[in-house]
Amino acid sequence: MANNILLIGFMGVGKGRLARELAARTGYFILDTDDLIESFENTKIKKIFKNEGESYFRNLEQKVGNWLELHVSNTIISTGGGFFAVENLDRIGTVVFLKSDFETILSEMLTHPNAKKRMKKRPLFQDPKQAEKLFNTRQPLYTAKANIIIDVAGRQTEDIANEITTNLNLATLSKI
Repeated sequence: MANNILLIGFMGVGKGRLARELAARTGYFILDTDDLIESFENTKIKKIFKNEGESYFRNLEQKVGNWLELHVSNTIISTGGGFFAVENLDRIGTVVFLKSDFETILSEMLTHPNAKKRMKKRPLFQDPKQAEKLFNTRQPLYTAKANIIIDVAGRQTEDIANEITTNLNLATLSKI
């Protein structure tokens, strides 16, 4: 492993926010797989889904996974909700599943000050009933891929970061 930490979990669970907190604590770099895809394609994910379809997007996730494995170390990697399915996930770094219940995720997304914008950028969350079905399908898949499972429902980002740094002994890592 390249000493990376991959944060996986359902869309809206707080992977990006937690990645920023962990990066600030550890001195690690931070990358977001969705941002990398948008950079590679020079367009937004919503447009990729609309114009090319989900299968094309999943191939882009694998492309990013391959790139991460070969070129990235000492990095906190915030992933898109479906990134757990890349074939080389375990070779990229330690996989941390941020677990929550669907109702908490939906509630936090809908009450967020930028709720409209956050919902818009998640094409698979446009129909909450379909999103919940997807959530239920993915939960055991996330669990199967995880090295560590952290229950994040109703918890503060700082508390979650403390648990992860303790579990991964990150406090002893030197800053880069």
